[in-house]
Amino acid sequence: MRRIRAIVVALLLGALVAPPAPASAGRDPVGRLLARMTLEQKVGQLFATYAYGAHATAPDPADAALNRAAYGVDTPAEVVAKYHLGGVVYFTWSHNLGAPAQIATLSNGLQAAAGTPLLISTDQEQGVVVRMPPPATLFPGAMALGAGRSLPDAYRAAEVTGRELRAVGVNQDWAPVADVNVNPANPVIGVRSFGSEPALAAAMTAAQVVGFQQGAGTSAAAKHFPGHGDTDTDSHTGLPVINHTRAEWSRLDAPPFRAAIAAGVDTIMTAHIVVPALDPSGDPATLSAPILTGLLRGELGFDGVVVTDALTMAGVRQKYGDERVPVLALKAGADQLLMPPDLDLAYNAVLAAVRDGELTEARIDKSVRRILALKHKRGILTAKPVDVAAAERTVGSPVHRRALESVTDRTVTALRNDGRLLPLSVAGTGVLVTGWNSATFDNVGTLAARLAERGARATALPTGQPSDAVIAQAVAAAAGHDLVVVQTSNALADAAARQLRLVRALAATGKPVVVVAVRDPYELAHLPEVPAQLATFSNVPAAMAALAKVLTGERSPRGRLPVEVPAAADPSTAHYPYGHGLSW
Repeated sequence: MRRIRAIVVALLLGALVAPPAPASAGRDPVGRLLARMTLEQKVGQLFATYAYGAHATAPDPADAALNRAAYGVDTPAEVVAKYHLGGVVYFTWSHNLGAPAQIATLSNGLQAAAGTPLLISTDQEQGVVVRMPPPATLFPGAMALGAGRSLPDAYRAAEVTGRELRAVGVNQDWAPVADVNVNPANPVIGVRSFGSEPALAAAMTAAQVVGFQQGAGTSAAAKHFPGHGDTDTDSHTGLPVINHTRAEWSRLDAPPFRAAIAAGVDTIMTAHIVVPALDPSGDPATLSAPILTGLLRGELGFDGVVVTDALTMAGVRQKYGDERVPVLALKAGADQLLMPPDLDLAYNAVLAAVRDGELTEARIDKSVRRILALKHKRGILTAKPVDVAAAERTVGSPVHRRALESVTDRTVTALRNDGRLLPLSVAGTGVLVTGWNSATFDNVGTLAARLAERGARATALPTGQPSDAVIAQAVAAAAGHDLVVVQTSNALADAAARQLRLVRALAATGKPVVVVAVRDPYELAHLPEVPAQLATFSNVPAAMAALAKVLTGERSPRGRLPVEVPAAADPSTAHYPYGHGLSW
């Protein structure tokens, strides 16, 4: 732990000075504010949830209908005022996130409606979990940064992300992911993790905490405590059980959270997982006093805000009713209650628990004080409305795009290069770019365009999860090209192995084939007959641009695997070991 802290301090904190707390009118501005609050206002501060609409006070009719159904009022501003909310969470599906000017205007409207200034949050993890769309600067995500092995790059990615969020009025990001992905079959973490080695994940987590908070002034949240990295169940749909011993937890799962706390993280998010060695009751960690109060508060010494993961998720709803979950989370030691499935039910359940004596008002005060202290530390209690014109200039700025390119160029990882197929001589070469494609980013088309800019005769043929007919179409197209680059994503989750069948069919044509895993690299062990294999860990446009540079020799690959890729025939052995990476 001392070594991790020393690395982060030496590389990141030496040139930075923590911003002073905002000037206050009294010696205890948080206490003064708390003393003026009614019980109803205090309970409202505990909740952070979403509301539908792109505008605070004038949603379109469809959004108004959704708000009425969920909250009994029409507008996001009315939701904030009705429940005295402490926080609001932005999503694209709740129609909050559009152009920078729209988001900034929404944030200003919601803050104007709030009795106490809001924590406005979103999940801008980068990589596979992105909420704010382009022109936001989109980095390739945690596992790509783990492959790059650069703490300054991790810091810079968080700083840029945090600055763009803060510019549009979002002052809290549910990032970074501190889970150590030791299970290749993990369906919910995977590339959201920095890797499978605790020391790497810890150093990267701390670097991003510093980038978000000291670099950008945006509150960070390390998640998901006590560690969601060794599960094959998705807590959105089930209740995972992690059977690490107490010693294994301390060695594997704890280091990134210890590092985040040492770096001064504002918030730690709970996981809806059962860890019998830490609490034999069968309660998920979100509802576990031994885990949240005994372990996180007591042993790790964290006194910041503990936020639950979304209370809409199945993992926290299986054992208790929705009216009990928020009360039990507070009794366990949580402070901030995220997205209950029925806000009115949850809000009134907490009020009733205080009035009935199950929870004391002093217990509520303890959590509200932590939330208000966070807001004070980040300048939220005295913040002015964000400058809409400045938001438009900041989000996706040229400076940020240059940082994106520089960071992403160091993440592409080359794993196999039989016969020195790579780098390619692309001038006039016919290259078929095919395979899995994202409707959001068009990674197949983007890579083809970047290769064409470098002189290739590049054709894009996206296949998705290919049918037999589409596989035959790709095989036919390969005949008219000199080489094939095929992209895969989450291929092992497909029981019919359609992406793997596509790759094997293309390899059988005799054409040189390059496979690029644009998400988890684990599937590459199932394609030993393919001569060239790379991993980008992401399909964002910047990753495709970096990949084109590597394929053509414009840049040498710099990445090294941040996870072990198990062999297909014997998962107890490594097909590609941790740290493997080629260059040319």
